[in-house]
Amino acid sequence: MTQPTEMRAQLTPEAKAFIRRMCRFAVGPQAGFQLKVSPGGCSGFATAFDLVPKPEAGDFVWECEGLRIFLGPDSRKILEGATVDFSETLSHTGFVITTKGPAPGACVPLSKLVSIESLVSGKPSQSGRASHGTSR
Repeated sequence: MTQPTEMRAQLTPEAKAFIRRMCRFAVGPQAGFQLKVSPGGCSGFATAFDLVPKPEAGDFVWECEGLRIFLGPDSRKILEGATVDFSETLSHTGFVITTKGPAPGACVPLSKLVSIESLVSGKPSQSGRASHGTSR
């Protein structure tokens, strides 16, 4: 049985507005906004969301200002003490999760460039730099 749960997390006004907009399309008295958060992505967290008719078994129900947000156990752990924002810009649209500690998984450094010839021949280039197709 799922129980409403208190959370030590905050939703920004932008996040609340987005969730409220989405929930207008939810159908049924048990319906809500399912938010899944996992380590990954350049911000340190990857998010996914959906409107669902009811919480899944084991979900926590976060009730915030009339919103019903369903969180799985892992998502709830990540969001404990976090701030959930929503950003809509030309370069990014989506949730932004901010925690007090370091993000668990941020982007890794760019890998070395390799020439196409080295990929075709199976031999790595000596410099690790792309050769732009010139052979010597």
